[in-house]
Amino acid sequence: MLSRSASAPDAVVPYGPDGDQVADVRYARGPAAHRPVLVLLHGGFWRPSFDRLHLRSTTEALAAAGWTTVAPEYRRVPGRPDRTVADVAAAVRAVAGLPGLAGRAVLLAGHSAGGHLALHAAATLDVPAGVLALAPVADLRLAQDLRLDGDAVTAFLGEDAAARPDLDPAALPSPACAVRIVHGRDDGIVPVAVSGSYLRRHPAARLDRVDGGHFGVIDPLSGAWPAVLAALADLGA
Repeated sequence: MLSRSASAPDAVVPYGPDGDQVADVRYARGPAAHRPVLVLLHGGFWRPSFDRLHLRSTTEALAAAGWTTVAPEYRRVPGRPDRTVADVAAAVRAVAGLPGLAGRAVLLAGHSAGGHLALHAAATLDVPAGVLALAPVADLRLAQDLRLDGDAVTAFLGEDAAARPDLDPAALPSPACAVRIVHGRDDGIVPVAVSGSYLRRHPAARLDRVDGGHFGVIDPLSGAWPAVLAALADLGA
């Protein structure tokens, strides 16, 4: 998934002055105007070495399935998490100003660290109509305890996760919108137990465990992909 080729998006649009404050836009192929716009946040443990480009084959497949997507880049500066969450909020709010998207409902989705950001935004913004978290880092304190990806949580926050409950989806109030999580049973990068911990704090959320590992949930060629499309269809109905 990190190297798969894909076509260029329909547009790359800025939502702020920084070079990382841009978003890929793909318009749905076929009659799907009634569907919400899907804002899809990439993962990579909030590290600067991973960007949105690896999601282009995912958004290409989503467009073919009838989903208009906005895939934002966001600033990824270790120890500066507030810049990251501010960029996500700005990107979500900018959707209404994009050509042809004014007045459309917005669904949030995100993979891995992007799943964390989607769940955080769903709990703190009034915009989303629903959220789909794919193998999310949904509980920062547990992810820190597990030392995921070489202490990625501590690197992202610049401090102990206990000091930033305002950035931890597991510690925040439940989102007002519907929450769906799809997570691979065999995920060795973000164990499904992290999503299970979120669910215990937010029992109204729904967790779908699927076969496969960490990247299957963003891979249109995987056995998990139909479950992702089904969850989106439920949220966007």
